[in-house]
Amino acid sequence: MSRRVVRQSKFRHVFGQPVKADQAYEDIRVSKVTWDSSFCTVNPKFLAIIVESSGGGAILALPLSKTGRVDKNYPLVVGHTGPVLDIDWCPHNDNILASGSEDCTAMVWQIPDYTPVRPLTEPIVTLEGHSKRVGIVSWHPTARNILLTAGSDNLIIIWNVGTGEPLLSMDDHPDLIYNVSWNRNGSLFCTTCKDKKVRVIDPRKREVIAERLTPHEGIRPMRAIFTRNGNIFTTGFTRMSQRELGLWDPTNFEEPIALQEMDTSNGVLLPLYDCDTNIVYLCGKGDSSIRYFEITDEPPYVHYLSTYSSKEPQRGMGFMPKRGLDVSKCEIARLYKLHERKCEPIQMTVPRKSDLFQDDLYPDTAGPEPALEAEDWLEGKDSDPVLISLRDGYVPAKNRELKVVKKNILDSRPAPRRSMSSCDGTFAPQQVMFEKLVEEIQNLKATVQSQEKRICDLENKLSKFTNGTA
Repeated sequence: MSRRVVRQSKFRHVFGQPVKADQAYEDIRVSKVTWDSSFCTVNPKFLAIIVESSGGGAILALPLSKTGRVDKNYPLVVGHTGPVLDIDWCPHNDNILASGSEDCTAMVWQIPDYTPVRPLTEPIVTLEGHSKRVGIVSWHPTARNILLTAGSDNLIIIWNVGTGEPLLSMDDHPDLIYNVSWNRNGSLFCTTCKDKKVRVIDPRKREVIAERLTPHEGIRPMRAIFTRNGNIFTTGFTRMSQRELGLWDPTNFEEPIALQEMDTSNGVLLPLYDCDTNIVYLCGKGDSSIRYFEITDEPPYVHYLSTYSSKEPQRGMGFMPKRGLDVSKCEIARLYKLHERKCEPIQMTVPRKSDLFQDDLYPDTAGPEPALEAEDWLEGKDSDPVLISLRDGYVPAKNRELKVVKKNILDSRPAPRRSMSSCDGTFAPQQVMFEKLVEEIQNLKATVQSQEKRICDLENKLSKFTNGTA
């Protein structure tokens, strides 16, 4: 009899385990919007979740340490006038959050380290350029200030959030865009679309450099992400509505590197990818399990590792950047599973007997420093992420004052205030802006004068009280 040869991999025994009950986040009214985003994003300082709210969209932004039951009066981020559809933490500043909404806008927020006393209503900048809902927001992985938004107007806009200016816009998609994924250095991104195509786009040339029709033949939504070596990993459905995963070489899109059928569930598979370990975690909306695969250069190229199963289905899923993990516990990933009323962290660990730092599990990973400025990227420069070692653990930087963030994170130059029309992205004429500013100054002067008069009256009344004449 021949013995079956077991593939050697240090990730063959990745073990998933939920945290203790008191380390979860309870009593959260997760949004009921029927949109295929993750509804959750996380970084080493904060957990952000799209939640239900009267009067428009809302985001709950919690410090990671604030576990347990969330106070129903905890201040929310409530600047949007329509439901929030997607959120994303900036990779270069843990206090900066982007959001996209049904109100046709994207907004960029600064979340304070302290617990605010009132809801956060004023974004740092509002990005107005889409004519329909903004369903996707995604930060550039290596360039400071660069944010991509995609809307139901089938338009992709790339912004410099420091000035509020749209740098590039692309209308290559004839139908709804399902997802967008940058490659490792941000020189390209790939998209999936309702027209059943996967496209690879060079944004600075404004051109589609590769595309593949029906990588998955089903009509249900697809997802596509770049892997570390430039291949594209996809999830979708077969013609018989079975869920399927694929791996493709964008320089030769005709034949897949790998194509595997999975099951007959109908939830869209959200791929969460760790480029340091080359492991992809597949989380289906409405599923109660998370399957994970290792991508290698050896057949069958996408190797099934294991499944984490639980009893309750997931509404969405957040994925912690590597610098937010506990290296002392050999934790290689942490997922934040959204239930109906709570968020439950799930730790993925590789059991090791030694307490020493495991170099093979933790290669240098992307740190919080950008590799490029927005202007450099726009001029055609590319750079891989600036890497840091996790040997001594990672301590998140403290929140910086708004003026410092504007200088170092949003832009090094003072940002002129610009008024943009609500949906078409064009700037208002200078004359109109001038008249608006004059009118605003006059209104402020009138307000100041009326308040000064009121202050004088109150001071007179107070003096009468203190002099005993009243």
